[in-house]
Amino acid sequence: MNRLRLCTAIVRRETQILLVASRYPNHREPLWHLPGGRPEPGELLLETLARELREETGLALRDAALAYVSESNDLASDTHVTNVTFEVTALGEASTPHDDAHVVAVEWVERERIGARIAVKVIREPLLAYLDGDARRYFAYADAEISIEFAD
Repeated sequence: MNRLRLCTAIVRRETQILLVASRYPNHREPLWHLPGGRPEPGELLLETLARELREETGLALRDAALAYVSESNDLASDTHVTNVTFEVTALGEASTPHDDAHVVAVEWVERERIGARIAVKVIREPLLAYLDGDARRYFAYADAEISIEFAD
């Protein structure tokens, strides 16, 4: 089984959460999710978080606290995914990157619209539980019910 590590950021602005839409080769439409991504070789998770946040949104990471960990199995690609999510304070103004073919939109989304915006259950459910004050800090899915192919 392949292993994939991800880290993502919850960035709040009043009643809104920052989401990004990304294109993947095996999906016709972009998928909405939290900013974040895969560590580069030797990179620690907070370093990954800062880099991905800057690349995908233009924001600079100021502060981060662990929010929750989720894991799932992508049965179609035989991949085990571990995602570590942090609640962050960021500096700057969020914007869609002009030099990134992967991220096609960045948007502040009202809390009550997140459930409809994020189609992927293994991203949506832990995030909504956390935002609703659920005390769990670990979520597991034996079947992610989706497969994501990365362009690189």
